[in-house]
Amino acid sequence: MALAKGRRLTVAVLAAVTALGVSVVVAYRMLAPADVVTPATQPYPAAVTPKVGTDTRLAMAPLIVDDRLRVYATTRQVWADHPVDARTRRTAFWSLRRWPAEVSGVAAGGTTVLTRWSDGELVALDARTGEVAWRVTGPKPAEGYTGRLTGAETVYAPPGLHLATDAASGRVTAVVAGGGELVAYDLADGRQLWRASVDDNCRGESFTTAGGQLALIDTCAQPRAIELRDLSTGQPIAGRQPDVSGTDLAVTPVGCRAAASDCTALRVTAGGQTQGWRVDGETPVAVAALDAPGSVLVGDAVVGFEGTDLVVRSAQGAERWRKSAPDTTLLAAADGRVHLRTAGNDLVTFELNRGRELSRFPLTMYSDDTGWEAGYVQAVDGYVVVERLNRADPDLGDRAYYLGAEPVLIAVTGR
Repeated sequence: MALAKGRRLTVAVLAAVTALGVSVVVAYRMLAPADVVTPATQPYPAAVTPKVGTDTRLAMAPLIVDDRLRVYATTRQVWADHPVDARTRRTAFWSLRRWPAEVSGVAAGGTTVLTRWSDGELVALDARTGEVAWRVTGPKPAEGYTGRLTGAETVYAPPGLHLATDAASGRVTAVVAGGGELVAYDLADGRQLWRASVDDNCRGESFTTAGGQLALIDTCAQPRAIELRDLSTGQPIAGRQPDVSGTDLAVTPVGCRAAASDCTALRVTAGGQTQGWRVDGETPVAVAALDAPGSVLVGDAVVGFEGTDLVVRSAQGAERWRKSAPDTTLLAAADGRVHLRTAGNDLVTFELNRGRELSRFPLTMYSDDTGWEAGYVQAVDGYVVVERLNRADPDLGDRAYYLGAEPVLIAVTGR
């Protein structure tokens, strides 16, 4: 009897040890650092010609890539679906998931999607296949995922991640800031172009200009000043910064693509005065029409409000056209179009050059509330993506901050 009991005890102990070993293996597989790349299994989709109107409502804010894909980000995953005008989220076309790192930012140029992670990893994906195009370890960002419910900040305004397109060569440069460094990479192959040391405690707003510079605000300088760096070398450019400074200097980039990239202008406030500057060339040029808050530069045109009129002027100040637009908000101006939201919650789109109305339709779906405020807005290739907020108070919880569980609309204004 004693021998039988001993055998049973031994078997029980071995079973417990085995179970513990299995659980440790399972836990390791679940918890160990891991990347899961799920490439596309279907051909790259063709571009679509969507119908005009608002027919898409989503929980997540998409980055529209190559007019074919919608790319999203959440805490530990970046993925794509299609078509762009699908009414709801679709099965992922491709996906990248990492653990325990968090997604810090996403940016796209052409068919390359660059993802930045909290551990400093930069992973570039080929949008056509979802496969890794290149990978390097860069500076660590100050934070991980900050996109909240929609991921809009992560894909539209990722901190410390910018792109810049060289007009002559077409080369796209990615600039990454963090850990006291600025590092630039060729987006095509991940080749490091330059590296520079900076004081993170003194680095304020940063963005890239359409003129091929990286703009930095030195918050420690007395008085504060704007610093422009050459994107091909990373070196400061002497004598080309806007001629303005002040202890209370504040800068707003204007006319930017996603990731505060290729900005056409900036607005500077210092000493109670506001000045607009065009920065789409080698040297910044003061433009009086850009002084007005909310005005934007698109090509050679300045779009803004004068009283209740929407007015489009040349950068030199000559009026091109105006329209009476009381109780109307300028949502975006890009790609030769001006997009307005009316008091009745219609989205009205005008042609930039002549002021011809291209489309007008309700900016809502189903029985959604229309008393919302616009959060992040992106306009590209005739699409307008709008994040809708109940109240623009970021201290609120997500339920109170966003308009419902699907606060993002994609509107099509024509091609």
